[in-house]
Order: sequence, then C-alpha cells, then structure tokens
Amino acid sequence: MMNEYFAPQVTPTSQLPDPEPLLRRLTQGALEVLAGVREVEQLARWFSEDAFRALVTRANLSARARSARGVAPARPSFQILAIRQDAPADGVVEAAIVVAGPGRTRAVAIRLEGLDGRWRASSLAIL
Repeated sequence: MMNEYFAPQVTPTSQLPDPEPLLRRLTQGALEVLAGVREVEQLARWFSEDAFRALVTRANLSARARSARGVAPARPSFQILAIRQDAPADGVVEAAIVVAGPGRTRAVAIRLEGLDGRWRASSLAIL
C-alpha cells in the first residue's frame, strides 16, 4: 500500500499542458542525439526509464556507425511536416510526427503518458 503512494502518479489529460510543443522538442532532441550533436542525458527527464534506455542504445549504435564510416557529427537539418495525435486513454497521447530532411522523409512515433503532473515519453520510435 505504501509503495503505491510513492510510485509515479497518473495525471489526467485535463491537468496536463498541450502535448504538441513537447512532441516537437522530443523529436528534435532525439534526432540531434542520433546525429551526435546533443548529449542523450539532456533528454532523460522527459523519458520513462525503458524508453530512455532504448534511446541510449540507439545513440550508441549511431555513434559507432559514424565512427566506422569516419563521419563527424553534424547538426541535422529537418522540418516537421505534420503531427498526428490520438488519445487512446485519459492521460495518454500517441503521436506520429512526419519529419523531412535532406533526401529523406522519416516518421517518429512517440507515446506520452501523464505522470506526476507532466508528460513523459514512454515510447519513441524513429522509422
């Protein structure tokens, strides 16, 4: 019973801010992490533990791939073309973000959950 009191508390959507600015910042931040121009730790507070661990793993793989090819980290240039959001449950937002970069368009999928009065990303996939 006491553990429930100290566990993260679910927050309803009505008590949370508009998720779109956070979706934009997380998309930009994640792409910069994978490009090697942002430290992954800067995004830690916005992610659940599992989602953060997955982003760290992906960032390490990207860094190794850049190193193997002898490519220096460079700030990615991209434009967010569209954000589609759905709310499958109260306090949950699932979004697909379409991102156009030079020569390539990608999709980023993010699931946000309201915990302790703020949004946290519980899942992030860059396709």
